[in-house]
Amino acid sequence: MILIGERINAGFKDIGRAIRAHDPEPIRRWAREQAAAGADFLDLNIGAVSKNPADMAWLVEVVQETVPTPICVDSNHPEVLRAGLEALDGRPALLNSTTAEDEKLEKIVPLAVKYGAGLIGVAQDERGSPQDVERRVELGAKIFMAATEAGLPPDKIFLDPVLMPIRFMQDQALKVLEAIREYRILSDPPPHISVGLSNICSQAKERGLITRTFVVMAMAAGLDAAICNVLDPDLRAAIATAELILNREIYTDDYLKVWALRRSKGGM
Repeated sequence: MILIGERINAGFKDIGRAIRAHDPEPIRRWAREQAAAGADFLDLNIGAVSKNPADMAWLVEVVQETVPTPICVDSNHPEVLRAGLEALDGRPALLNSTTAEDEKLEKIVPLAVKYGAGLIGVAQDERGSPQDVERRVELGAKIFMAATEAGLPPDKIFLDPVLMPIRFMQDQALKVLEAIREYRILSDPPPHISVGLSNICSQAKERGLITRTFVVMAMAAGLDAAICNVLDPDLRAAIATAELILNREIYTDDYLKVWALRRSKGGM
């Protein structure tokens, strides 16, 4: 399971303030904590705080001076994505994200190819987020075809079927699970499949329980990546146990410690 740390995001007040002030300390703190928890990538999102490419470049530079963890450059603006990629020191990278809109595909897919980055493709278009399985699959397939035709191999493509808050759109969770199963048969080898995991528990009371339960069910369906709270020890334990049950790990009585140790050394 590829874990992408969600915490360096301008949607969090301390990160938003740090980006505005170019204060590196909160950024460094969350980078170190997420790296120590075993994040495979750190998602860096300047959000609505700034559209200035220089701010993304600064954020990338702060993080890569702090930890060796690969970086996920996250923005809706191609020029901001480009600035983040240009600031990288050669470590592996992800682009988060493109949608299935033609304009986005034409601008963002070539960036991933040029810089050798993986690409997260969100199953949305001009009409917004899909509400059914068929539309999720159609949009995911469109992104997948555009990326492969441009030269990205399946192992660098991450499809996101769009996870909705269960408090407001309860029926959507099952549709996401079915879309995950469909994405698995798009190619051999299949693309990666990722979700923004915290979306499902937005404004819910039992946030941790909902998140842990869903991720285990989604892993059984084929999910192999998530932007998530890697600092939640119960979530990490649920993922480690799911990997064991899915026969991706060898059982030992200390499998949780083994899993955590390997991740702290940079192993997925």
